[in-house]
Amino acid sequence: MATMTHDTQVGGRMRAGLGFALLSASSFGLSGPLARGLMDAGWSSAAAVAARVLLAAAVLTPIAAVRLRGRWSLLRRTAPLITAYGLVAVAGCQLAFFNAVAHMEVGVALLVEYTAPVAVVGWLWLRHGQRPTRLTVLGGVLGLLGLLLVLDVVSGARASAVGVLWALAAMVGAAVYFVLNARDPDGLPGVVLAAGGLLVGGVVLVLAGAVGIVPFAVSAEPVAFDGFTVAWWPPLLALGVVTAALAYVAGIAATRRLGSRLASFVALTEVVMALVFAWLLLGEAPGPVQLAGGALILGGVVAVKLGEPRRGRAPRSAKGPA
Repeated sequence: MATMTHDTQVGGRMRAGLGFALLSASSFGLSGPLARGLMDAGWSSAAAVAARVLLAAAVLTPIAAVRLRGRWSLLRRTAPLITAYGLVAVAGCQLAFFNAVAHMEVGVALLVEYTAPVAVVGWLWLRHGQRPTRLTVLGGVLGLLGLLLVLDVVSGARASAVGVLWALAAMVGAAVYFVLNARDPDGLPGVVLAAGGLLVGGVVLVLAGAVGIVPFAVSAEPVAFDGFTVAWWPPLLALGVVTAALAYVAGIAATRRLGSRLASFVALTEVVMALVFAWLLLGEAPGPVQLAGGALILGGVVAVKLGEPRRGRAPRSAKGPA
């Protein structure tokens, strides 16, 4: 039986969880502007993400080996979880998003993908009996309204049925990411889950590129940002170490402290941080509407936090398989 983390923690554990969640969201938010620089220099999106994921796996694997402390039987027992994490939460989510943006605007695809917190709330309600409170529902509404404004998809957005289906698949992958992050079978260290999942996901992405499922191209051309130009490897290194290795480990640490529901809503701040980094690195300053959207997202996170069960009122299904 695997323990499911719930959103009933208080005190230092809650503060640490929020800190890890914001660190993860900030790290993930940096990935877009860095990848944009590489893609403008000739990299395909799939190649940039595959390199990012495999580099992160290379960084985390030695740390994961040390954290296992010779408990290789634990690795064998949790192999299905690690494989599912790599296939669905890493590779599947990325591949689905790539295919979605091939049929629709990036902002619309992101909006659909970032409805993942709603899916997490529904899963916890149906599977574990954790019925959302009114404040949780209000937080979800505020978060979605904020995303509409931040991603600027209200006017002139185009979509297609195929694109929407791919975006929904990406949303499922994102929701699975939060649900599996909350699992802690037999004390599996988070860095081991991250390293194994990233390795599996990276290999799948490379294979997808090799067989032509997604375009796969790399370049050694310099990468230009707003006001400065660097060689190709510093942004790629930052993509792997900061936006993948650090982001995934921090995300797992956050979800194990906050639970899948609250962690998924805090993760919405990733789009706000992406705006900030796009402003700093690409010169794309956010407008008043996007700033208002960011405020709504933060308000939604606060509402969800206030709507969570208090200590001593944990839902009845505190344990069970995810």
